Formats: sequence, structure tokens, C-alpha cells
Amino acid sequence: RAGFIYIKNHGIPPAAVARAFQHSAAFFRRPQAQKDVLSWTTPRSNRGYVAHGREKVSDLRDKADVEALRAAMPDLKESMEIGRDDEAEFPNRWPDAFDEEGKVFRDVMREFFDTCKELHVQVMRAIALGLGLEDETFFDGYCDAGDNTLRLLHYLEVEKGVLGAEGGSSIRAGAHTDYGSITLLFQDNRGGLQVLSPNGNFVDATPIADTIVVNAGDLLARWSNDSIKSTKHRVVEPPVPTESDVHPARYSIAYFCNPNFDRFIDAIPGTHGEGGKKYEGVNSGEYLVQRLTATY
Repeated sequence: RAGFIYIKNHGIPPAAVARAFQHSAAFFRRPQAQKDVLSWTTPRSNRGYVAHGREKVSDLRDKADVEALRAAMPDLKESMEIGRDDEAEFPNRWPDAFDEEGKVFRDVMREFFDTCKELHVQVMRAIALGLGLEDETFFDGYCDAGDNTLRLLHYLEVEKGVLGAEGGSSIRAGAHTDYGSITLLFQDNRGGLQVLSPNGNFVDATPIADTIVVNAGDLLARWSNDSIKSTKHRVVEPPVPTESDVHPARYSIAYFCNPNFDRFIDAIPGTHGEGGKKYEGVNSGEYLVQRLTATY
């Protein structure tokens, strides 16, 4: 009903997660000029560095509406987008040319990407069983290409007075749904992620050590004819110690899992009855490009 779960005993060692966070934070400490060299270019590529204020996540589909919202309330974050590393047409934008640390960053993130890719397959097998499909490997052929995105996120430290009233700049990332099949989210201990509950109110997704937050995306909702929910969520100001005048920086790592970009996604037989399908079938890759085009 909620579209969000925590999983534990997922097989990714805490040390691997800690290492990814360590190198993510080191990347964002780089000089702005270095990060800008690696800037994100196009929705179809969806790779590279996204500076503070460039992206505006929301549930809006029209680019003009998103532009107006971005001007009024920019998301208070920067990110680094990493895709599969075997596409010559869309190479990842690594900092390996800068120094040795950049090469280590590249190797760490390649390994973490592949580790998350394996977990994606396992979670989708569990979902197949949950949907009552006879073959637990039903989704394997839809996610074996690894057309996924590893997103490193840095929510900037801000003074306590900057984050204000509801509906204003208190929102570090606006309310939105994710676009693909599932998202694997690794949080630090700062807090701030909120999920829209079935009751219509936002509830905290409080960080729990050694767990991963997993949520369904729009394409899984379409696949399951809404029997699995793609739920809105946002990032808001975290709890602040009374002695502090700032909201500390927040880091998270999101692994956005997608069906292979060449696959057609339509409601699975058995997920819809007399009411019929709620959505028209779509091509996975084209749908994601459409959503990213509006976001950026």
C-alpha cells in the first residue's frame, strides 16, 4: 500500500556502502571548476555532474511548469550521475584525468554500480513472486542490461533560517515519484526523507543502520497496473540540534533501477481484471528520457 519498504540482510557489506559514501563526499569537495568540467549534458545520456539549482524534481510533466517552479524553489542539492560503463555513445564523466583519487573514485563507483545491479535482479525476483507470477525470473530479461543510474547526492549545508515555511525553501528536494522500476536508496544518518503515506500525510523515512530503502517507480506501477504504488516522496529540513545554527550537509546514494531501455512495458497479465489496464504501454527508454527532459 505504501510503495516503500526497508530491506536488511541484503548482501551488500556495510564496508562497501561506507566506501562509496566516503568517495562520494570527497568528490563533492572538489573545486567547483573541476566538477563543472564533468557537467551533465543531455537526458538521453544522463551522466555527469549536476550543479546546485539545475535539477528540479516534481510531479509536473510540462517543462515550462518545471522551469517556473525551479525559479521559485530550486532544489538545494548537487549530484553526480553514473550509468553503465560500457556504452561508447554515452560515456561516464569520470574525474580520473584530474588525479589518482579520481581514478580510485571511478573504480569504486564501477564496482558499487555492479553490486547494486545484482541486488536489483534479486529484488525483482521477489516482486515477481509477490505478484503471483509462476516464474520468479520473469523480470530477469528486462533488467539484465543494467540501464540503471547510480546517483551520488549532496544536500548542501544551509543556515537554519534559510529553510523556512512549508511549501517554500524548507524543501531540499521537491515531492516527486521516481521514474523506473525500483530505487535502492542508501541514506546517511541525517534524516530528511519523507514519504507520502496512504493516509495523505508525509511521514519520516528515518534512517535505520545497514538497511536500504526500496521504493517502486512509475514503470513498475504501470507494469503492475498500480497494484504496486509509485509513491511521492521528498527531502526536507532534517532535525537540528538546538545548539546548531545550521542544517548540516546530507549525503545519500540512490541507485535508480530501470527496465532495459529497449523493452516495452505493459500491464502484466493477471494484474488487471474487468477494469482493464490503467496505462498505455510505453517503451522504457523513451519514457525515461521524456521524464528527464522535463526535470532538467
